Amino acid sequence: MLRQTSLGTLGLWVGGILTLLGFGAYVFREPTLNLVGFFYGIPLLLGGLALKASELKPVPITQPTAPEVLALRNQQATETQNQIRKDVTRYRYGQSAHLDEALKRLGLSPTDEERPLLSGLREENIAGNYGLILEFASPFISLENWQQKQAKLTSFFGPQIRVEIKPLTDQRIELALITDSLAQVIPSP
Repeated sequence: MLRQTSLGTLGLWVGGILTLLGFGAYVFREPTLNLVGFFYGIPLLLGGLALKASELKPVPITQPTAPEVLALRNQQATETQNQIRKDVTRYRYGQSAHLDEALKRLGLSPTDEERPLLSGLREENIAGNYGLILEFASPFISLENWQQKQAKLTSFFGPQIRVEIKPLTDQRIELALITDSLAQVIPSP
């Protein structure tokens, strides 16, 4: 549950309430509540603002995951697939985009303005194998560039994963991370 909670929003709410409580206590001459409001409320409020300013929202899951795909995930998903799924479906702080460092290392992000943005995620059964499908908005990086990097993508995302790249539209790319039939079992929490 904490993965789906924005710490910035939480800090703003708690800090705002404590700060208002402190100001109210100051007006009504309640020194103990006044100190609590000022010493805890204002730092929490400022921390919440800082977190909110650097917040990266979770990537939406574009299709509900079927129970059979969940069973496949539990049986076949690799550590890499599980880590990617967990990382992109939670709030992140201090990053400009999901998977920004990975895209940079793969040569798919020449500049911040040209970087493909992860816009959606789904899980599918692909010919009896677990597939984690990442949907990218990629207006500046062509499908041909993605396809030229397919071997590098396959080795980057690790053993027991094959990568398939398909166009969704002119400016949207689908990157499928599919376990091969020899994937080791890694339980998914």
